[in-house]
Amino acid sequence: MIGKLDDYLRFNEAALNLRSQRQQVLASNIANADTPNFKARDFDFSSALAGVLARSTAPAGVLATTAPAHVGAAAPDAGKLADGTVLQYRGVVQGSVDGNTVDMDVERNQFADNALRYEAGITMINSQIRGLLAAIQGQ
Repeated sequence: MIGKLDDYLRFNEAALNLRSQRQQVLASNIANADTPNFKARDFDFSSALAGVLARSTAPAGVLATTAPAHVGAAAPDAGKLADGTVLQYRGVVQGSVDGNTVDMDVERNQFADNALRYEAGITMINSQIRGLLAAIQGQ
């Protein structure tokens, strides 16, 4: 029974986790807008979500780790997120004398878009939970 509930909520859980991680990456880009030679980073959300969903079920007998400090976990890579999603450098939109590739207009736009999609994901998972509660309570 719990396995079916996990499967039912897995997509939105994975999407919200990735949206949260992307928000941190975008916030880091914004925070380093004045740092010389800082290269803006981001990742392709749709391919990352597909990868997470493909890896979401661990085979029997394999320890699934959720933090780098867990037994059997590899050291974190600076170019990857905790779930293995590869961070890519954002292309240069507007050149800078100090080598910084952060374009504040692009970053703000992406930050606001990601925040809006995160809120939509929260709304979706809330409606899923309400539907489950209605089914359980027989309303």
